Amino acid sequence: MYDADDDNRVSAPQALTSSSKEKLRQFVARIETLETEKTELAEQLKEVYGEAKSLGFDTKALRAVIRLRKQDANDRAEAEMMLDLYLEAVGEI
Repeated sequence: MYDADDDNRVSAPQALTSSSKEKLRQFVARIETLETEKTELAEQLKEVYGEAKSLGFDTKALRAVIRLRKQDANDRAEAEMMLDLYLEAVGEI
């Protein structure tokens, strides 16, 4: 039976040099370290949002503030104008 995927196969290298193996190990170690740090940071963020919530702050609004502060002021203004335009078009304003 003919398989179209057979024509698109990419051959994997048969062997890596010792230098390539070492570089690969280094990349894997760096990625694993970063993944661990990312997990730790995510847990810290969760704790901060939980603390804010326990003090009565709305975490959904807080997340929106953080998201908006990341945006360039001009991009944010343009997005707000488009949102207003769309809301008006569907009769929400």
